This record gives sequence, C-alpha cells and structure tokens, in this order.
Amino acid sequence: MGMNDTPSSERMHIAFFGLRNAGKSSLVNAVTGQNMAIVSEVRGTTTDPVYKSMELLPMGPVVIIDTPGIDDEGDLGEMRVRKTKEVLTRTDVAVLVTDGSRERQPEEEALLALFREKAIPYVIAENKRDLVKEDSRPAEERVVRTSAVTGEGIRELKERIAHIGQKEGPKEKPIAADLVQPLDPVVLVIPIDASAPKGRLILPQQQVIRDLLEAGAVPVCVKETELAGLLAKPGFKPALVITDSQAFQIVSEIVPEDIPLTSFSILMARYKGFLETAVQGAFAIDEVKPGDTILISEGCTHHRQCEDIGTVKLPKLLRKHLGFDVNIETSSGREFPENLSDYRLVIHCGGCMLNGREMQSRMNRAVSGGLPFTNYGIAIAYMRGILKRSIAMLPGIGEEK
Repeated sequence: MGMNDTPSSERMHIAFFGLRNAGKSSLVNAVTGQNMAIVSEVRGTTTDPVYKSMELLPMGPVVIIDTPGIDDEGDLGEMRVRKTKEVLTRTDVAVLVTDGSRERQPEEEALLALFREKAIPYVIAENKRDLVKEDSRPAEERVVRTSAVTGEGIRELKERIAHIGQKEGPKEKPIAADLVQPLDPVVLVIPIDASAPKGRLILPQQQVIRDLLEAGAVPVCVKETELAGLLAKPGFKPALVITDSQAFQIVSEIVPEDIPLTSFSILMARYKGFLETAVQGAFAIDEVKPGDTILISEGCTHHRQCEDIGTVKLPKLLRKHLGFDVNIETSSGREFPENLSDYRLVIHCGGCMLNGREMQSRMNRAVSGGLPFTNYGIAIAYMRGILKRSIAMLPGIGEEK
C-alpha cells in the first residue's frame, strides 16, 4: 500500500461465494474489469481466497475477495472451505454466485442462512444467464441475473452491491474529531525509536492526523523527549494529548492533570467498536493466575524488532504487574485461533489493519466463550494505573462491572 492509498481496513470488503464452477471467478473478473482471478473449466481452480484492493465505481475504494467453492472435497478441500468461511469474518457485503441455469442448491441455501445469521448484507448473482432460454421464475429483491460471458446484469450487480453497502454496510465514524473543536491544538506524542518504521508514521497516527485535520483542529506532532518543552511554551495549552501506548507512563507524568490524555490505541478501540469490552477486559488482568495462558494477537505481520511491543514489552509488563510467570502465546495477521478455550485472556493490538467487522468478530468469539478481551493500549494504561484518566473524556466508559 502506498502512502496515498486508502488502507485495506478502511475499504469495503466485498466477497464472492458459491459452489465450484458457478462462475465466481469469471464474474469477479467481469465486475472488476480485470483478470483478477484464474478462470478455467476445471472445477475448483480457485484454491485460496484471492484479495485485491482497487477502486470500483460507483463504490470507490474496496477490497474484492474471490473464494474457493464451498463444496470443495477431500482433506485439502475441507481446509479451503474453512478458509472460505473465515472470509465471512471480514465481509461487509457478500455476493452469492449461483448457476442460473439450474435450481439453487442446499449448500447455497446454507450460505444464505450464514449471511443472515452473521448479519452480513448480501446480494445473489444468478450467473450464466446466457445458457438460459426461458425463465418463468419470479424476480427476487436481492437477486441480479448476470452473465460473465455477455456482460448482462454486470452494471446492475455493481450498483446493487453499492446500494446495499451504503444502506446496510459499515458507517463512517470519527476517531478523535468529536473530542475537539475547530482550531483546538492537539498534541500527538510519537516516539521515534528502533521499532518505528523508517521514513513514515504508522497507520493509526496517520488516521488520527487526517481525522483531526478534517475537523479543523490543529495536530502538533512531537517526540516524548520534546513534550515537556512544548507544554512549557507560554500560552500553549492543548485541548487533548494523544500518545503512543509505549510512552504512556512518561507522558502521563509530563502532561498536567487538567489536560485530557489518551492514546492512539484507546481511540482505535473506540473507532473499531470494542472500547467498553476492552476496558472491562483490562480489569480482568488481575484475575490471571500462575500457569494461565494469555493470547497476544496482532492484526498485521510486520517484522518484529528486538523490543517488539507484542512479543517483548507487553509480556514483560504483564509478568511484572502480576508478580509471577504466565504462559504467552502470539498470533498475527489473518490467523486468529479458532478455539480460544485454552486461554485466560486475549490482548489484541489496536486492529488498524483489520476492518471493523473482523475486529468485532474476534471480540465476539472471545466474549461468547466467557473470555476477557482487551487491547495493548488499554492493558498498558491499566497496568500503569492511568486507565481512568485516559478514558475520562469518553463518557459512559470504564465503570467496573
């Protein structure tokens, strides 16, 4: 992703599902106007989900996902079907591709039931209309009749996906814009150390800056080593200070109590819709017992530095806070354990590389199993004794239950 590109996590995720040989890949190519997926007469040509970030009119920036057939067979087929079902956790709009020259199959009805169960907006593309001579079936609200060969219905399908996505898909939310007024100075504390990416800011920092600029606020970026000098300037008093979680302790000691203080990670938890759950999950840290296992999960797959927060700094802080050793397991990228029963607590990153639906899915998977779920910044703030202060500007959040 280039610096001028919309990040994948901010794009609508549109996934195509169906049986083998229903023409999913051909339809994907027709919708995107690209040879995104390999097309063949051989059933099961698509063996893994294929992701493509692109601009798709009239929707704008999207991620198109082509999935293997839900009826794949054998041991490898079962793995592919499992991968296909995992795609549902990040799907904003689902497209069920059926073969319009035959009746709908039980596996396809099962997929529709899954869409409804998971509250995923969907449209049905009855493909291969060029093979249908006569059709007396009545029109259905969510059905578009298409042909990847002749182009029939392709434009209508795109417009229907866009309409459903706008009506039923994710809604835009502020990250920090609603916490400040136009022309308010907002200090962003951004450490530049060995773990900072060379020559750029990490995604949450970029997103917060853009959000504040759109609100008419004045973001001021500074390293933690220059923060005290900035705040000492005559007449300078920011409306809000937002810090990287790793600098939380030193920043909280520098920023006066009458200036609101929070972190990028806390704001991302609110933006992704799991802040209250994450705060309650942080309270559960003190319920961890010796021998328990904690899962620390990241949504990206960056190269881990020697002082990596997820594998080094956070485990060290946990053991220090608890006063005893605990087992730590980690996961990264799209891999998130299906079975969470072996864990006592999940601590997730801010999820800037995952869309809101996937973060909600991971949170729900933990909560439904009675497992506390929190994130890096909130866990760090709790263990540093500054959680109450760092969420004080967010009304209704953080009362222990």
